[in-house]
Amino acid sequence: MRASATDMVPLGGADEPLLHGGDLGAARRLFPDAPEPFLDLSTGINPNPYPLPRFSADLFARLPEPAAAAAVAAAAAHAYGARCADQVVLAPGTQILLPLVAGLVRPCRAAIVAPTYAEHARAAALAGHEVEAVREIDACRGTGLAILGNPNNPDGRLHARAALLDLAEDLRSRGGLLVVDEAFMDVGPPDASLAADVSCGNVVVLRSFGKFFGLAGIRLGFAIAAPALAARLSAALGPWAVSGPALAVGAKALADTAWRQRTRRRLEQAAKRLDKILGNIGVDSIVGGTSLFRLARTAEAGALFRHLGRAGILVRAFPDDANWLRFGLPANKREWQRLGVSMASFHDCRKGRRS
Repeated sequence: MRASATDMVPLGGADEPLLHGGDLGAARRLFPDAPEPFLDLSTGINPNPYPLPRFSADLFARLPEPAAAAAVAAAAAHAYGARCADQVVLAPGTQILLPLVAGLVRPCRAAIVAPTYAEHARAAALAGHEVEAVREIDACRGTGLAILGNPNNPDGRLHARAALLDLAEDLRSRGGLLVVDEAFMDVGPPDASLAADVSCGNVVVLRSFGKFFGLAGIRLGFAIAAPALAARLSAALGPWAVSGPALAVGAKALADTAWRQRTRRRLEQAAKRLDKILGNIGVDSIVGGTSLFRLARTAEAGALFRHLGRAGILVRAFPDDANWLRFGLPANKREWQRLGVSMASFHDCRKGRRS
């Protein structure tokens, strides 16, 4: 399986790995002389987050109210296209859901469409499954558990909804389960989600709040599943799974349709701007991505990673594909300029070496 967002990234013999995107502590140890502050472009998190509401002190002093959780479930169902709030499971981020979802079926052969987020394989193994990495969804047929990203991280690959439903039908014949990680579907095609199709009983959709809304630190995520599966997941998480402040932000943000529409347009423009910067330095190609991150291929990926790191800019490298780098989006004019200057200086140095 190729590397993805949580695999270790050794750099040119350095013995300090980067365990995942966003680990600025490891980045500072790798590049101790880099200027501060570090510009973190190693994640696919919206750099311009949803504005936080003013929190009441009671939110921190009291246990979360069931009514607040129900309101967020209803808002998520409406925003993501689920048929009812009973299909929505609230969790402190989708990460904690992965082994629980994998555990909804008995240990079996699990197929994971790769390359993708590496925690899926680890979580499936923790649930007792025999994990196999495959390249195409047709290779998932005949298994008891199939897991894939849609849009996928890190390459942005999209699977047709009809093909996924056909796969779900194949799995259903053996009591199997299809898990679709839609962490980046907020910036994907509106009609590509399977959230409205979980009533078939063997599909679980995962949705991330923190990436699109830029608030990964509040830890809020969702599983969308048929009510019977949703009830099992909720029981496994137990009461008060999500904090009061996270519920308050989630309810407001998910209902803010105007902000979501503006943000989709802004992110699309930003991704085009990033593609232009990458093209200007002569990367071999843009492999793919979403409007929250771009995946570039260049034979000089390692050199570019180190050049940017020494300039205090962290991007995502991949140990099993040394020609890949993933770039997140800068937040503001100063960050865009900083990235542009560093990329241009790399390009100039490369031209100097060739002349």
